[in-house]
Amino acid sequence: MPRLHLPPEAEMTPAQKASVAEAVAGIRGRVPAPMIAWLRNPVLASRGQKLGELLRYETSLEPRLSELAILVCARHWTSHHEWTAHKREALRAGLAPEVIAAIAARRAPVLGEAREQAVFEVSQTLLATGRVPKPLYEAGLTALGERGMVELVGILGYYCLVALTLNTFELGLPGSIASELDDPEFAGAAA
Repeated sequence: MPRLHLPPEAEMTPAQKASVAEAVAGIRGRVPAPMIAWLRNPVLASRGQKLGELLRYETSLEPRLSELAILVCARHWTSHHEWTAHKREALRAGLAPEVIAAIAARRAPVLGEAREQAVFEVSQTLLATGRVPKPLYEAGLTALGERGMVELVGILGYYCLVALTLNTFELGLPGSIASELDDPEFAGAAA
């Protein structure tokens, strides 16, 4: 069960209400799950969800690539709600089911093009080591350009914040438990 819940509107401060209204009026049309926790600081909630909107919907990376990076991040942190939500989005964006299954199993997927390969390798390496070695950086630049590399790092940083928020406050659980993540903490739980 989640450790925090969206406060009832009658109990929200004016700043919390404004932050919720801003999120609902935005691209998503709803309060994103991590914002339930972030609302304890309405400025964090407002700025966090706006940054998420930018990184999810307004970058030079096509949705398939953004979702690939988000899934690598969700798998890195074994963030069930993030994984479940973005698996659905990745499939809609055209990411192959075999790619998603490989990431879930912590295997390198077979990717069809250089941009996908760059996103996967940069994401995997940066999350695992906190660095991007020069040859990989150069390959990323070639495939994605400077702006794409900057946006990719932004997506990864933001979705680390999201994953850690979701995991700490157990948001979206138990409804979003992803059995394919093979998480001993949730063994036997249904998705």
